[in-house]
Amino acid sequence: MTGNDPVYLRVVEELRAQIVDGTLPPGAPIPSRAQLTQRFRVGETAARHALRVLAAEGLIIGRVGSGHYVREKSVLYPLQRSRHTDHDAPFAADMQAGGHRATWDWRSEPVRAGRDLARRLRLDPGDPVIRTRYVFRAEGRPMQLATSYEPAELGKGQAAPEEGTNGRKSLLARMSAAGVKITDIRESVHTRVPQPTESDLLDLPTGVHVLHVERTHWAGDRPVETSDIVVPGDRFRLVYSVPLGA
Repeated sequence: MTGNDPVYLRVVEELRAQIVDGTLPPGAPIPSRAQLTQRFRVGETAARHALRVLAAEGLIIGRVGSGHYVREKSVLYPLQRSRHTDHDAPFAADMQAGGHRATWDWRSEPVRAGRDLARRLRLDPGDPVIRTRYVFRAEGRPMQLATSYEPAELGKGQAAPEEGTNGRKSLLARMSAAGVKITDIRESVHTRVPQPTESDLLDLPTGVHVLHVERTHWAGDRPVETSDIVVPGDRFRLVYSVPLGA
């Protein structure tokens, strides 16, 4: 640090180091603002800002009426991007392979394609599509959100199920029944700040970003389905397998 650094950084750096090296283990209480002002000889504004920074970094979590505590370290689940392509729920297959009970809900409805969706599916804006929203859970805990879009003529007959049911064939099976052969799956991955509804559904602590996977299924040179897959960035690691040609 230099003499020009904000004073709250002294608080942030020391507490961060203690969390990283285990001096403050998961679940340990963090000194209160009043205690921080005395210990580091800083003002209350600096102490409050330091706590906000640590919370934004995902290192501590606040509990109403109780103070701040070191966050429990997350177990990173592998999110496979090269297996179970014909499973009706690839995420559930991954969870089950790891010994976790997986469930999911989904609901379909007809909507009109916006400009970005029309670009992804090579449609005209306003063309009809079938939108399906999923919530995947492991041991009852929401772990993944997904929204899938298919051109309406390919998604016919996908009536919405009863709430909480899982009965839906895999995309490959449904496309095959419609005479469409999937030849390629392309994905683009980025991190971003979660939307408020995503934070609520996934119960995300402050400061945790999400991994956003944009996936599109192609039949030759035609995109026949595209989806947005969202998972907590502190719970998953992406695992890819790249096959080599003979």
